[in-house]
Formats: sequence, C-alpha cells, structure tokens
Amino acid sequence: MDRIIYTAMTGASAAAQRQAVLSNNLANASTNGFRAEMSAFRAVPLRGDGATTRVFALEATAGHVDTPGPAQQTGRNLDAMAVGQAWFAVQGLDGTEAYTRAGRLEVSTDGQLVNSMGQPMLSDQGTPIDVPQGAEVTLGDDGTVTARIPGQQPTTVGRLKLATPTPDDPLKRGDDGLFRTASGDPLPADPNAKLQSGALEGSNVNSVQAMVDMITAARQFEQQMQLLQTAQSDDKAASQLLNMNA
Repeated sequence: MDRIIYTAMTGASAAAQRQAVLSNNLANASTNGFRAEMSAFRAVPLRGDGATTRVFALEATAGHVDTPGPAQQTGRNLDAMAVGQAWFAVQGLDGTEAYTRAGRLEVSTDGQLVNSMGQPMLSDQGTPIDVPQGAEVTLGDDGTVTARIPGQQPTTVGRLKLATPTPDDPLKRGDDGLFRTASGDPLPADPNAKLQSGALEGSNVNSVQAMVDMITAARQFEQQMQLLQTAQSDDKAASQLLNMNA
C-alpha cells in the first residue's frame, strides 16, 4: 500500500512544481528579455531494508530555453537588443556581475547608465558607465555609448559589456531574475558581440504551448490526488476486514 502512496505523493509534488514553473513563465510572457524556465525530474530509489521498491521523483537541474525572443522595434535611443547569444552585463544588488537580455536602459538621477530595475550597466572594463548631465545618449551596434551635449562634440563615455556564455560555464538564473555563470566567475567581454539599438527583445515564452502544458500538469496533479484517495479508501477497507476477522 505504501508503494502506491509513494508513487502518488511524489507524482503530485512533481506536477505541482511543474505548474509553478509554467505559471511563472506565463506571468512573464510580456517581460522583455525573459527566458522561459524548464523543469525536469528524475527517479531516485530509496535505500534501506524494505524500501527497495520505493522511488521518489526529485527535480533535476533546471534550466532555461535559450532561444532568443522576437525583436520589438521601439525607435527609442536607449532601447537595445543583444544580437545572437550575447548578454548584457549588469551589477546585481549584491555587487556581483550578472547578465540579462533585457535592454531597456535609462540614465539615473546620479548620472549612471542603468537598466529598468535601476541596476548599473557595466562597461567592457567591468565598471559602471557615467553619463554627463544633460547629455543625449546613443548606442552603437558594438555597444559604444556616446554622449552628446548641445553645442559640444559627441563624447564616447564607455562601451557596454556584451558577453557570450560557453557550454563549459553556462548561465544559471538567480533568485533576483538575473543570470550568473555556474562557476561564479565573470565572463570576458566578447569583442565580436553586437547589439541592435531602438529595439527590445521580447519574452521567448510560447504562451499557447505554456497554457497547454499547464492544463496537462493540472490533470496529472488531479490524477495523483485521486490515486492517493484510492489508496486511503483501500487502506480503510483493509482495516475494516481485519477488524471483522478479529
């Protein structure tokens, strides 16, 4: 009987976790630069006497869909889309270097180039980019940041750091929504990486497929809960038979 309970319990838990991942994906279907999360599970047999037939379903290493989202033309000077597999480098709240595909930039009140969350964009030197007060900022396709003050010559104030991850040190999503390397080491600037200004990358979530998967996961959860109820009913019936025989 406990084998049925183990199967149903772990199956329901896995289905609930999958629903949580899919819900988060759907909630971010309109978030610029969002990468859809993936969930995967593996069977882990229990060890010990009398438990060799009990198996847990545990979440394996979760990842993200690395396909770029669609380009959304905005015409705004400080909107940028990283081309190909390149990522923008930003400074996380913990001070570490992190990576994002969201390229809606602005100049903060203290004159730093930041993203929409107020986090400093990093240059190819690994430092924040300062912009002169009152300057109009434009972005070159190589990440060059140019400041234009009326009546003065344009000035290059830095170059956005664009980095391309490698299979040996892939990116992993953090709790803050930013990505960092698995090793924790910062990626080198990619001199060949390009960006497209005046455009933003949309979310790569396939909303229709995510909704279909959500319905499937909900049905799987319901089936596992029904299996638990069946096990409970069978256990109750067996106990009644034992009491009658006693």
